[in-house]
Amino acid sequence: MSHKPISILVVDDEESVRSMLKETLSQEGYSVDDAQDASAAIDQIEKKEFAIILCDIKMPGINGMEFLKAVKRKDVSPPVIMMSAYGTVDDAIECVKQGAYDYINKPFRTDELILTIKKTEERERLLRENLFLRRAVEKEYNYENLIGKSPQMLRIYETIAKIASYKTTILITGESGTGKELVAKALHFNSPRRDEPFVTINCAAIPENLLESELFGYVKGAFTGAGMNKKGLFEEADRGSLFLDEIGELPGTLQVKLLRVLQEGEIRRVGDTKSTNVDVRIIAATARELDKEVKAGRFREDLFYRLNVINIFIPPLRERKEDIPFLVEHFIRKFNEKLNKSIKSLDPAAMNYILDNQWKGNIRELENVIERAMVLCDGNGITTDHLPSYILQKKEIALISAEDSNLSIPTATALVERELIQRALKLTGGNKKQAAQLLEISNRALCYKIKQYGIAGIERV
Repeated sequence: MSHKPISILVVDDEESVRSMLKETLSQEGYSVDDAQDASAAIDQIEKKEFAIILCDIKMPGINGMEFLKAVKRKDVSPPVIMMSAYGTVDDAIECVKQGAYDYINKPFRTDELILTIKKTEERERLLRENLFLRRAVEKEYNYENLIGKSPQMLRIYETIAKIASYKTTILITGESGTGKELVAKALHFNSPRRDEPFVTINCAAIPENLLESELFGYVKGAFTGAGMNKKGLFEEADRGSLFLDEIGELPGTLQVKLLRVLQEGEIRRVGDTKSTNVDVRIIAATARELDKEVKAGRFREDLFYRLNVINIFIPPLRERKEDIPFLVEHFIRKFNEKLNKSIKSLDPAAMNYILDNQWKGNIRELENVIERAMVLCDGNGITTDHLPSYILQKKEIALISAEDSNLSIPTATALVERELIQRALKLTGGNKKQAAQLLEISNRALCYKIKQYGIAGIERV
């Protein structure tokens, strides 16, 4: 497939130079336009997009330097290579200061000119790729794209939006598998630090004797095997964010050193005699209840208060079950792509089992269950046959207290039915037809039961 040739604009008051450049660059496969002065060039830029501009410095009327400034004032400006037969080092420096990509002296050799243009092309390609990757990362970790529409998750989105721009230390709490690292990334990638490093360390995954050098680095000769200086993760994260996962597992000796970093903004490598300043935003996370750890003497109280400036609590999945259908839909899309499948959804019976599970492993457990089901599924819909046996065996509807003295089966049945109908209507936004499908009853039967149990607040049919 042929590619559209890269367009170049040549701006020079000498007709012979324009002709020579047009011929040379056309032979190299470029599409070349020319302008005899800066005014004509500005007119052309308004009408057409150019990938690169070659411009002479010495021209009558608006000179090349003024033209360069005019180009750089535009919202989107192509790279400009300046040319001059009277160039000096000072001219070259001034051109680059004003935003020129490069500077070449006349007369120039053809290979020199082509090399300069190729370098400019490569630089622009890398800039585009970096921009694309950064936007992809920002989209993936944008708080608006976190999965869930429950009131608890909406409050989390609002909190992220309010605090992302500040350097304030954040403590994210919640059970294992609730998505604490995803929230940490959302904080980073929606902050002014988004273009700087986001560095992660799991404090529980690294042995205590290695954790200090991993965090703070070391100098040559600090211990046996330290053959050269090594940066720690704090220095790697300089100007960015450091995510300390499982902070509750941090040993007491390192708790003291972390407190110093938070207070002084400086670290000291293992074996070093001097400190190094770092500009790092700390985001910590834990599944432990740190206030209880403080009372038990396992976590420093002063560090706890330093970390817990702003707390984001992520509730377990069992407390926000209205998010489950959204998560299921997200995981089906994700694994359709990964597994090259075309599965549409879960059937109503399978969804009921999914909704009734307690999800002690939270989102991580749900993701694993959906992936397993999709691997086993040969059709385009997941059924109960594809779910793990423990979910089918442990379907529990905890509507009646164990201490309830009313053992009437009709009463219990009515309570169960009423609760399930309310839940189905909530999940479908009041759509009776969809709710009836979830409940595996007819639409007529659902309408009768809604009237029988006096269920109000249904807006959609």
